[in-house]
Amino acid sequence: MAILAPSLLSADFSDLAGQIRTVQAGGAGYIHMDVMDGTFVPNITFGPPVIRSLAEKTELPLDVHLMIQRPELLLAEFVTPRTEFIVVHQEACQHLHRTIQQIKALGVKAGVALNPATSLSTLDYILKDLDLVLVMSVNPGFGGQKFIPATWDKLKRLNEMRKERHPALLIQLDGGVNLENAVRLKEAGVDILVAGAAVFGAPDVTQRVKDFVALLAE
Repeated sequence: MAILAPSLLSADFSDLAGQIRTVQAGGAGYIHMDVMDGTFVPNITFGPPVIRSLAEKTELPLDVHLMIQRPELLLAEFVTPRTEFIVVHQEACQHLHRTIQQIKALGVKAGVALNPATSLSTLDYILKDLDLVLVMSVNPGFGGQKFIPATWDKLKRLNEMRKERHPALLIQLDGGVNLENAVRLKEAGVDILVAGAAVFGAPDVTQRVKDFVALLAE
């Protein structure tokens, strides 16, 4: 069974607490927090104060995706009682191993995200230290983009790496997820599907989450 993690990037920013309640009611497994700094990606979203506030409004674990430069300087700011994962970008970390160890020292699980053009080989010497790998199937920065087809091969290769070297590793995917490709993504080995526009763009957000959950439970 794969898990749905709705991304707040596509939610109504004027009522984030309310939006979280709608996806929680539908059976979402995580709340995906896209933190953007306007430098690593061409967009700005929210930071630690918003995440700390929202952590008090939900019972769901938080999946914090840092699309920021020099994440190692701010890691502790994103740790709340609800934070389960902190995910940093391989491309943003000069000393990736050190950053992963910093995350683990804070008592949360550590993940690494890879942009579409970044090779899986960049994780060769750190894979066993990771709890999660996030495969970006769009170029990060904006919601509502189309799934990049080359991602299918990347997922196949990552799943093979996992089976051979780190069976406990979780695979997460973000970008272009919808009801049409959700089952295929699960079959490709994805454990956590991040969906933004496909969830929060629906007329009935709670029902849309239920639809995803039903598909992923099959």
